[in-house]
Parts: sequence; structure tokens; C-alpha cells
Amino acid sequence: MPKHANSGLHRLTRTHKLSVAGVAAAGAAALVFTAVPGADADQGKAQAAAVENVKPVAFSAVGTAAHAQQATIARQADNSAAKGRAEIAAKKAAAEKAAKAKVAAVAKAKAEKARAAKAAASRSTVRAAIPAAAPKPAVKPAVKKVAAKPAAKTYPDNLDGWIRESLAIMAKKGIPGSYNGIHRNIMRESSGNPMAINNWDINAINGTPSKGLLQVIAPTFKTYHVSGTSWNMYDPVANITAACNYAAAKYGSMDNVNSAY
Repeated sequence: MPKHANSGLHRLTRTHKLSVAGVAAAGAAALVFTAVPGADADQGKAQAAAVENVKPVAFSAVGTAAHAQQATIARQADNSAAKGRAEIAAKKAAAEKAAKAKVAAVAKAKAEKARAAKAAASRSTVRAAIPAAAPKPAVKPAVKKVAAKPAAKTYPDNLDGWIRESLAIMAKKGIPGSYNGIHRNIMRESSGNPMAINNWDINAINGTPSKGLLQVIAPTFKTYHVSGTSWNMYDPVANITAACNYAAAKYGSMDNVNSAY
């Protein structure tokens, strides 16, 4: 069969293609019979015999070609149909997959939202259960402790107290002397009377009478007065301390004085 005829059949449907094949076979038989014109009887018989011999061969060839063509057309149609069904199935599967994915995404979003809401509610419950922290007490500034000054030592207001207080001052000033040496000279000079005064000796005659426990004259008291004591010559502590300071300078210590000095 010519190539152009075969190409034309490809554009027909399966039913049309089968019909065309049948017509082609019938046409071939007709051509065989029309090849014998009106001739004489012998010639006609000879031609008829030839036709009879050719007819099976022609129809056999045409039938084989038609069957081959029909098989090809059938395969093409089946292949097209199978391809179409496969495409439709693939599209359907893709659509179903997309729909399932969308449903799963919506479900996941809802689940996440529910979990977030539950977690927020749980946190609120926990915070509500925590008692408010008590305010911190105000920190008071540390009070700097000042070392208490030792209380000033007090002494009895008598001869014993006066001597001991004088000895404490003398120790600070570095003036030598002992309790016994001071007490001994006081008893000789004034018998322990802080207001004693000598109005008859040479000092009195010169206008500077001896005064106090250790009978000190005014110029001596002024010269050997010890700071921190009274400037009153009759003050027992001031009188003792000044007299001991003078005796230390002249005799080395009141302990070394055994007579008028």
C-alpha cells in the first residue's frame, strides 16, 4: 500500500479505518473483473479462468495487508487509550495527594494551636500558684561602732587619792618618784594639810611664803608647774606634781629629799 494512503488512515478512527480496509479489498476484486472486456467466448473463458486463478491470490494479499493494518491501528488505539487512562490516573492521584497534604497541614496547624493554648494556660496556672515575693526589708546603714573611751579613773578626795593621782600624771610626763617618798615628805612639810602655809621662815620674810602639801613657793611652782594640773598652788595634785618635778631636777627624785629642800 502506498505511503500516503497509510498516512491518511492514521488520521481516522478505529472504526473508519476498518471500513476503508474492507472497501479496498472489494475494489481490488472489482478491478480484476473489469479487466476482461466483451470478447469472444474463448477468449472470455480464458480470461475467466485467469481471473479465477488470480482472484484467490489478490484477495489473499489484500486481506493480509488489511489485517496487518487493522492490528496496527488497534495497537495504536489501545496505546493511546492506555496512555490517556494513565494520565488521568496520575492527575487523580496527584489531586488526592495534594488534598490529603492540605488536610494534614490544617490538622497539624490546629494541633499546634491547641498545644500552644494549653501551654499558655499551664504557665498562667503555675504563675498564679506562686506566692508574691515578700518585699525585702530596708537595709539599715551599718552603725559604725566607736570604741568607747575608757572612763577616766577617779581617785578618792584624800591624801592617798591625791598622791596616787599625782603619780599617774608623773608617769605620763616621765617624772620619777614613789608613793613612799612623796608621802614621807608631805607628812614632814604639812602633816597632810593642803592649805598649810609658812608665814615665819625666810621665804615668808621675802614675801614668798611656802604653801600646800609640799610647801612650794610661788616662783618654784610657776617654774615647775606640770601641764594638765591646776594653777592653784593649794590644789593638792598640782602642788605634789610641781614639787616632785622640782625635786627631780635638783635632787634626782623626791625619794632623795629628807629635809627642807
